[in-house]
Amino acid sequence: MDKKAYRERQEAQLKEWQAEIDKLKAQAQKKSAEAKITLEKQIEELDEKKQQIKENLDALQEVSEDRWEEVRRAYEDKAEELAEKLKELKQ
Repeated sequence: MDKKAYRERQEAQLKEWQAEIDKLKAQAQKKSAEAKITLEKQIEELDEKKQQIKENLDALQEVSEDRWEEVRRAYEDKAEELAEKLKELKQ
């Protein structure tokens, strides 16, 4: 898969994650005060991770071919962390 196609696929994934985060934010509004604070903190961490992933995705476009695989693997590791955290929070 070339860089452009990879980026497009990952940008679509980022949009899906943002939609899931938005749903969690809406759910947080319905929680008790203590549960709401806890969930909002976790959502904030998700937003930070998502921003880091976005920055890594942007960096993928700038790296040379010899470093592309290395940076791609780092990106995918962070993306997997975010996906796992989202999965935990949705349960």
